[in-house]
Amino acid sequence: MSRDNFFPSYELSQQLLKRNIAMVGTVRKNKPELPPALLATRGREAFSSKFAFTSTTTLVSYLPKRNKNVVLLSTVHKMAEISDCEDRKPAVILDYNHNKGGMDNLDKVIGTYSCRRMTAWWPLVIFHNIIDVSSYNAFVIWNKINPTWMPDKQNKRRVFLEQLGKALVTPHIQRRECLTHTVAFAALVEVVQGAESCPDPPEAAAGAGKKRRCQFCPLKKYCKTNTMCRACEKYVCKVHADTLACCPTCANWS
Repeated sequence: MSRDNFFPSYELSQQLLKRNIAMVGTVRKNKPELPPALLATRGREAFSSKFAFTSTTTLVSYLPKRNKNVVLLSTVHKMAEISDCEDRKPAVILDYNHNKGGMDNLDKVIGTYSCRRMTAWWPLVIFHNIIDVSSYNAFVIWNKINPTWMPDKQNKRRVFLEQLGKALVTPHIQRRECLTHTVAFAALVEVVQGAESCPDPPEAAAGAGKKRRCQFCPLKKYCKTNTMCRACEKYVCKVHADTLACCPTCANWS
């Protein structure tokens, strides 16, 4: 059952039917697939209903009061059934009201123990919700399979989430403890360690800790640097130094 009228649509209902999932939910009246005759409220009495049918879907427009229209879509109901009560609500609305509390209850229980964090990246929000819903579904299935598990505990779900998290993380921790490095990775480590052990050249050591103006930058820029040319010992910034830490003049002669 879908409670929020932002998501239900005819296209969504057909995609769910391909997976053998039925749907009943309210629909926003700005959906392009809704027939205009179904949305019109002029001349209609309160508690009146209008139906529209396809081979797989039923649409109903119900007026709880004059000039107030409620539209519902259903892939479960196939006939224009209306109750005998005073408000003459269609069977689609009665079934919707009877089952819509499931969504509210799910939002409540996953809000108690949630992995959600503040983020402005909407895919991460969806990912957090998927984890919350999946973990709660796992908890429900676990209780059905093991009804005698922790019968006297009030915090069963918290304990289950802790054990679930540890069970998911433990294989990765064990795998990383005995992780074997590839030949390429080992060679890269040797190169980095060798570069760290090499002493600095005399030119760089002489200029370490001293900053002077780059002799190739314009005066108005006044760029300071502590890097010296390896050949002529002139101060040169990163913009004018080549990959060998030489100034442009020495680089051209080399």
